[in-house]
Amino acid sequence: MRIAVLSETEANESRVAATPETVKKLKSLGADIVVEAGAGTKSGIPDADFTAAGASVVASAAKAVAGADIVLSVRRPSVAQIKGVNEGAAVISIADPYGNEAEIKSLAGTKTSVFAMELMPRITRAQVMDVLSSQANLAGYRSVIDASAEYGRAFPMMMTAAGTVPAARVFIMGVGVAGLQAIATARRLGAIVTATDVRPATKEQVESLGAKFVAVEDEEFKQAETSGGYAKEMSKEYQAKQAELIASHIAKQDIVITTALIPGRPAPRLVTAKMIEAMKPGSVLVDLAVERGGNVEGVKPGKVVETANGVKLVGHLNVAGRLAASASGLYAKNLFAFVETLVDKEKKALAINWDDELVKATALTRGGAIVHPNFGGGDAPAPAEKPAKADKEAAPKAAAPKAAKAKAAKPKTASKTAAKPAAKSKSKGA
Repeated sequence: MRIAVLSETEANESRVAATPETVKKLKSLGADIVVEAGAGTKSGIPDADFTAAGASVVASAAKAVAGADIVLSVRRPSVAQIKGVNEGAAVISIADPYGNEAEIKSLAGTKTSVFAMELMPRITRAQVMDVLSSQANLAGYRSVIDASAEYGRAFPMMMTAAGTVPAARVFIMGVGVAGLQAIATARRLGAIVTATDVRPATKEQVESLGAKFVAVEDEEFKQAETSGGYAKEMSKEYQAKQAELIASHIAKQDIVITTALIPGRPAPRLVTAKMIEAMKPGSVLVDLAVERGGNVEGVKPGKVVETANGVKLVGHLNVAGRLAASASGLYAKNLFAFVETLVDKEKKALAINWDDELVKATALTRGGAIVHPNFGGGDAPAPAEKPAKADKEAAPKAAAPKAAKAKAAKPKTASKTAAKPAAKSKSKGA
């Protein structure tokens, strides 16, 4: 059994799909590991470290995938990148299938089995495979660090002989995995933190982290969560009431971080230009949903822009990847946990159980055809729902930071969310 690890081709992708630690674990399954040269460089992993762990390092993707049974990558590989794999090989990545159906169809033509890790069902046995949660957790942390870098003042209240420095006021919009970590991080830095989400279950989680919850808590709000733990799309009437409340609140904030995403849909607009105009000069808005259109009006993907009234709009792409070493370490472990379920340990060979709920949830293609119901493989459920069966009792909540002993929230998407990715909105969390 041969497992190939690809080097990422996107300019802003710094993560890698394996680490020396997971290479050793993959080898224990009886696999030969082949890593494309330079795959781990941006994550601080030189080729020599992969070699020391027992992998073979080769000069190109073509050499890495030749005769491969499993291909691991962060982003969805192209047809050209996987040319030469064995028929029926498993290609595993964050496949980003929504809006990219043509690319998925092209991959189906290679007769490989393509798996999307972000579609992993949120059930107990799959928690260790939940890439949306692992990556959104880091994105939430990094969003606060990025905000502090752009904010020209201190976060905590400081009392000095020369006077008192007031604490920064931070508002988190979307309380999935990313949002919870952002709350915890801002609190650790000494800020006064408030947060909002349309899912009523998040109120207790926010308050357990020492933040104040802000929302219009009417009857619609009490029913604003799907059976899978995602945020429902709210009525125009509720959105208007919530927008009025949020607008008055944002005007008093120093930093706003938005994390709201709904799987398969553009990011909901949470902060309008009018709201931004009411903010103080020097305030900072960090948008974790910028890759799906953004929650903030006027945000630019990959850029930090300043408005006419001196408010900074931060639109960094791949925020989890801005912590490449940590993100790669967690993602590689997510992948190993999934690969382990696809391998016959006695025969040391790829043996996909197509009746496994994890496989059914994540498989996009098989035998030359698209098989996932959300992308033309059957009767598609609503995109905001989970791709595999998972009821409220079965779906575990995403863990909040241990130090705060918070109850967990399901990632929204990345968001998740997701920040996962939160809702994976996956208000993902990302």
